[in-house]
Amino acid sequence: MTWGFLHEIGRKIIHITILIVLAAFFIIQDILVSAGYTPTLAKQVALLSLVALLIVFLVLEYFRLELNWKMPFFSQFIRAKEQHRMYGVIYFLSATTISLAVFDYKIALAALLMTTFGDMAAALIGKRYGTTLIYGNKTWAGFSGELAVNLIVGFLILDSIYVILGMAIVATIVETLVDELDDNLLIPIFSGFVGQIILFSL
Repeated sequence: MTWGFLHEIGRKIIHITILIVLAAFFIIQDILVSAGYTPTLAKQVALLSLVALLIVFLVLEYFRLELNWKMPFFSQFIRAKEQHRMYGVIYFLSATTISLAVFDYKIALAALLMTTFGDMAAALIGKRYGTTLIYGNKTWAGFSGELAVNLIVGFLILDSIYVILGMAIVATIVETLVDELDDNLLIPIFSGFVGQIILFSL
């Protein structure tokens, strides 16, 4: 097993921490509703908590990018293309906040989990088993692995087969086509938007 594969596993383990953020969002919201807050106000406070966390990471990125501070733990998981631009977690937190604020909860959750686990499947399966390129440095193995995982996520969370297929396909295509832009931002927003539009049309 090569260092590149182990390095990618390390990056994806950090990527899964978004699950903790999602859990915290729903816990905060439930606690506030139980305390007598209206659901709308509870959601707004929970979203503000996400924005506060985003601000913390933006400040850390300021120190890293503007003042050239070295982050002892996270620096080893930063890709070469992220050395001089914002780390993917900034985009993922932004996408999380937008998704939870705009989309139905199930669609937002599915979009974010497709981003987390679908991206993980594409990277790990592609690096381990990928031999035939489909686009750029993306392989058919990674594409197939991601699509399968995205469909599994969809079937576990969503109710409509049309929404599941639409979101899974869009998430997989975006991941495959995107290289310079950050897929942590694009996948949740594109797949969530498509899922919401399909849901409205049913």
